[in-house]
Amino acid sequence: MLIKAFNPADLNRVWAIINDAAQAYQGVIPSDRWQEPYMPKDELEHEISDGVTFWLAQDEDNLLGVMGIQDKVKVALIRHAYIKPGAQRMGVGTKLLQHVMSLTDKPVLVGTWADASWAIEFYRRNGFTVVPSNLKDDLLRRYWSIAARQVETSVVLADKRWNT
Repeated sequence: MLIKAFNPADLNRVWAIINDAAQAYQGVIPSDRWQEPYMPKDELEHEISDGVTFWLAQDEDNLLGVMGIQDKVKVALIRHAYIKPGAQRMGVGTKLLQHVMSLTDKPVLVGTWADASWAIEFYRRNGFTVVPSNLKDDLLRRYWSIAARQVETSVVLADKRWNT
């Protein structure tokens, strides 16, 4: 498996993986937060222009997963981590996470849906802990640009470098 930096020529493949993998959220996250496609292409382009650096895992020419990292001065954020259905639970996400975490010395935070138990468990297995609920709203408002409803229905996890 090769981990490589995003290239603009990869945009359509990255967009497809995000939306294919996000199907797992349908019926799990609040229905008022679900849309088709889950991430419109212009939103993905905005995330890239806003400083999310994507890394891709591929096997030969087959894209298996994507994960972004975004520098936010005091912390780094894991953004938009998606593994192709059929390639999940095969170590792809772990390899991507290890790679993006090696790119920073800063504390790393990740936000995800509170009802996405599989995502929370993935980050816990990789050394992250759930941030106490009395701090998560402030972190989500400070470091992410998301709707208030998404703040209400999300959690934040932090790696070992983060302390309150």
